[in-house]
Amino acid sequence: MPVFFDIFLSVCLPILVLAGLGWGLDRIFDIDLKTLVKLNIYLFVPAFILTRLSTSDLGGKLGLSIVGFTVCIICSMGALSWLVCRLRKQNAVDCYSMQLATMIYNSGNWGIPLMTLAFLEYGGVIQVFVLATMNLTSFSLGIFLANAGSEERKGWILPILKQPSPWAILTALTLRSLGNPLEDVTFVWVPLEYLASSLVAFALITLGVQLSKTKPPHPGGNLGIALAIRLIGGPVMAVLFTWVFGFDGVTAAILIVGAAAPTAVNTALLSHEFNGNSRFAAAAVFYSTILASLVVTGLLAGLRAGWIPWAVH
Repeated sequence: MPVFFDIFLSVCLPILVLAGLGWGLDRIFDIDLKTLVKLNIYLFVPAFILTRLSTSDLGGKLGLSIVGFTVCIICSMGALSWLVCRLRKQNAVDCYSMQLATMIYNSGNWGIPLMTLAFLEYGGVIQVFVLATMNLTSFSLGIFLANAGSEERKGWILPILKQPSPWAILTALTLRSLGNPLEDVTFVWVPLEYLASSLVAFALITLGVQLSKTKPPHPGGNLGIALAIRLIGGPVMAVLFTWVFGFDGVTAAILIVGAAAPTAVNTALLSHEFNGNSRFAAAAVFYSTILASLVVTGLLAGLRAGWIPWAVH
């Protein structure tokens, strides 16, 4: 019980409070959602990626292994969603929406605070690699899925190239190789830090506004299946892939718990921006964020009890 309340008070409740503020403000002022979405995608997210990735101390073989692990989790979630859709004879639009909700998970707003709480200094360090991989996926594959799930499809390659986040990752990696000289340019670096520090709050407030403008469907049918794949299928596949990649101890535990993260806020933003099923995406983010604390609590209890021999925490 203490673990449950620690996670809820430190991670879940702040997320719900910020989303609730966005919901309440929209009810009072009818805030323009399109403007908030563009500020997230084109300003706050790339600034966060650039500053955090360029200053990270992570590198080498371990980092590449974590990237490979994360890619495997993403692909397995996509394959499982596709299989379920085929068995249920779903149309392509519903399948793309389910894949978007299950493949791209919240390794930043949720993952980093959770890892810092549960695994102290090691969790946040390892999570940076997961975050970089997930952000690149969000603004490449995520755009494709959001656009493909739209009834008004646009070309998807050009929109991906127009997104600043992949370029922010490339710039950050370049800066790291050069010792990050941009940190010495105060009039550039300080504004970037301000923007990066504001991302979590701004993104969650935006989510609250979006939830206010859409009535989330009942968590059944496709939505219920998507939640099960994301929150249960994710950590199950993570147990398998930590064994395949040879991760053990705290590193394996961090990656398994991280795979139980809720659907990323970016999926709702992208669905709105590219005319996808934004109602489904927002509901997946909302319900998975609430339910993830229960799943994570069970995982932490199991890891500490030694249920997974190579991932004892």
